[in-house]
Amino acid sequence: MILRRRDALITLAAGLVPLPAVAVEPQPMPWPKARALPPLALPALDGPAWDLAAAKGQVVVLNFWASWCEPCRSEMPSLELLAERHQAHKLAVIAVNFKETEATIRRYVAQSALTLPIVRDADGAAARAFGVRVFPSTIVVGRDGRPVFTITGEVDWTGAEARRWITPLL
Repeated sequence: MILRRRDALITLAAGLVPLPAVAVEPQPMPWPKARALPPLALPALDGPAWDLAAAKGQVVVLNFWASWCEPCRSEMPSLELLAERHQAHKLAVIAVNFKETEATIRRYVAQSALTLPIVRDADGAAARAFGVRVFPSTIVVGRDGRPVFTITGEVDWTGAEARRWITPLL
C-alpha cells in the first residue's frame, strides 16, 4: 500500500503499522431462511413489465446497479457473458436499475452497448425490499422461485468462483 509521506509520518507517529491492501472477492451469503422473497414486478426499459413470479422455472440473477457506480459498470460485461453462456440452461440475468431516469439509463446503454434486460426501480422501493444498500448487489433465485444467495460488490461472473456458485443451480 502506498501512502503519501505525510500520511506515513502520521501513521508511524501514532504507532500504527499500515497494512497492505488486499483484494477480497465478494462471497455469496445465504438468503436468510426466515425471510421471504419480496415480490418484484417492475417496468422494463424496453418491452413489457417484468415480474419475478413469472420467471419461476428459471434461475434468475437480479443485479441491482446504477450507471454512476464504477464497480457496477465494470461488472456488466461479465454479467452479459454469464447470460449468453447459460441462456440455454434457462438462466436469466436481469439488471435492476436504481433510481435513474429513463434518459440516463438509455445514455448508458448507448455508450456501453448493454444488452441485458433492464428493469427500472424508479423510487428505490425494490432495492429497499431486497435489503440492497450497496451497489452492485446481486440476488440469485433458484428455479423453484426461492432466493439462494446474495452477493454485495463487484464479481467476475465468468470466473471459476462464480461458476462454482451458479453451475449447481443449472
